[in-house]
Amino acid sequence: MDFTKFDDIRPYNDSEVHPALERIVANPLFSNVAQYLFPGQDENMFKQLLLSCNSKEDFQVKVMSQIVAKILQGTAKELTFSGLEHFKGGKKHLIVSNHRDIVLDSAIIQLILHQHGVETTEIAVGDNLITSSFIEDITRSNKMIKVIRSSNPREVYTTSKVLSEYIRYNVANQKSSVWIAQRNGRTKDGIDVTEQGLLKMFDMSGSGDFVKDFAELSILPTSISYEFEPCDIQKAVEMYVSRRQKYVKAEGEDLKSILTGIMQPKGNIHIAFNEPVSLEEIQEASQLDKNEKFKAICTAMDRRIVAQYKLWGNNYIAYDMLNGSNDYADMYTAEQKAVFEGYMAAQLSSVKLPDIDMDELKGIFLSIYANPVVSKKNL
Repeated sequence: MDFTKFDDIRPYNDSEVHPALERIVANPLFSNVAQYLFPGQDENMFKQLLLSCNSKEDFQVKVMSQIVAKILQGTAKELTFSGLEHFKGGKKHLIVSNHRDIVLDSAIIQLILHQHGVETTEIAVGDNLITSSFIEDITRSNKMIKVIRSSNPREVYTTSKVLSEYIRYNVANQKSSVWIAQRNGRTKDGIDVTEQGLLKMFDMSGSGDFVKDFAELSILPTSISYEFEPCDIQKAVEMYVSRRQKYVKAEGEDLKSILTGIMQPKGNIHIAFNEPVSLEEIQEASQLDKNEKFKAICTAMDRRIVAQYKLWGNNYIAYDMLNGSNDYADMYTAEQKAVFEGYMAAQLSSVKLPDIDMDELKGIFLSIYANPVVSKKNL
């Protein structure tokens, strides 16, 4: 195989990491980043920490694990998880999860794996988030795979095929696990559904034997559940505007969402690594027509993701408020409801759109939290 075709998208090789970190600490942005992550501390200590890294593993263990743990310590209550037994014996998987936060979904997964002696994964990230050489050096030193977005159909096909080949090579040959979101962009409405296009992309690098091709990917559906939805009010506003006109992101909006997701309170977080898609499920899907094959695999994945998604008091409160019911009143306390109502009021009051229908926006906001309850009911 000609591995040079992966050069534009792969993480840095270990030999490329230290030169990248030298470029990072020499960049004028470094001082701002250091003060943001470690306010009041000597930035030279952070600089020396970075320069002590000579591999991706070094960078993840010495730097990223500390940063993510620090973020969670300051913004989350408790992080719980299940399903690490699927990684026994060093087994590699293609981890496909629901997508709620731009950065933290994959970062928290990496932290859990690292803290429990499991090799971390490579991470597929859209190139729309890699907006400068500075960010590219950081991300590719952190095992990130660049997913090239394009509006040109020919370029989409070419880059998707290369990405598919890269993922298959790593997972099928047990080189590395890979994490990728179940869809382009975060779930805005609280409904987690895998895009069939993702499965078709995986299939692009296959041999033509549907069963073999999907079995060797060892797809591990994973559920990420936040007590407080990342960027909830921003998502509600986007859906509100989209009902009236095409939503156009403002300049720097992705960066703002990244920072909001990092800094806002998250409450409790649960990660569930679910049973991999089974050989039997793949064999059953293989008997169907082409599009139905992919749909069947997506359905198998989505059932696991929804079934193991952890519902919090906020979800049940929002469902009852949205439906004017007491169906789940035994799942939360009056105090929890008062806290959520106060939180929602504060979020809604921060919106400054002209001529806004606040009742409609409130309904959208509640639906973000209520829809996971509906999804579970519909299993």
